[in-house]
Amino acid sequence: MNLKKELPLIGIVLLPFVYLAYVWNQLPAQVPMHYNIEGEIDRYGNKSELILIPIMTSLLIYLIFLAVPYIDPKKQIQKMGGKYDTLKFIITTFMSILALFIIYTAKNQTLTDPDYILLGCGVLFLILGNYFKTLKANYFIGIRTPWTLESESVWKQTHKLAGKIWFLGGLLIILSCLILDGKTNFIVFMCITAIMVLVPVLYSYLLFRKQEA
Repeated sequence: MNLKKELPLIGIVLLPFVYLAYVWNQLPAQVPMHYNIEGEIDRYGNKSELILIPIMTSLLIYLIFLAVPYIDPKKQIQKMGGKYDTLKFIITTFMSILALFIIYTAKNQTLTDPDYILLGCGVLFLILGNYFKTLKANYFIGIRTPWTLESESVWKQTHKLAGKIWFLGGLLIILSCLILDGKTNFIVFMCITAIMVLVPVLYSYLLFRKQEA
C-alpha cells in the first residue's frame, strides 16, 4: 500500500470519527438511532452506539477495498488499475458522507428529509453505472452470478447492459426524489433498485443458457 497515495482517502474515512468526537459532549445520553420512511424517530439508543456508524460504513468499506486486491484469486482487480482506485474513492467517500449525515441527524434529533439518503443512492448508482463496463471478471465487484463468473463473454455483455440499467435507474431515482416524497418515493426507489438487481441476473442466466445450447 502506498501510504502517501492513500492519505487523502484515509482523511475522508476519519472525518466522521473527528466530527463525532467534536459533537460528543453536545449529544444527549439517548439519541435517535432509526427513522421511519416519513422521517419520524422510531428508535432511540445510547449515544455510544454512534461509534459503530463510521466503523460499519466508511472504515469497513475502505478496509475491504484495501484487502480485495490481495485476496482476489484471479488477480483481475489489479488489472483495473486506476479505475479500481476511483471506485474505492467514490464508494468510500459516499459511505463517509452517509456516516456524517447520520451523526448530524442524531445530534439534531431530526431527519429533515429522508429523501436525501435516497437521492445520494441515486447519484451513487448513476456513477457506478458508468464503471460497470470496465470491470474485469472477479469475485468481489459487479454482477457476480454463477453464469458471469463461468463465462468471460457473459460477464462482459451482462455488465454492458447493467451499466446502462444502473445509470438510468440512478437518474430515475434522482428525478423521483425531486418530484415525489414520503412513502411513494420510497416505494419507487425499492422498485427501481429491484429491477437494477434482478434484470442483469436474469440476463446473465439467459445468455449463458444460449451459449450452452
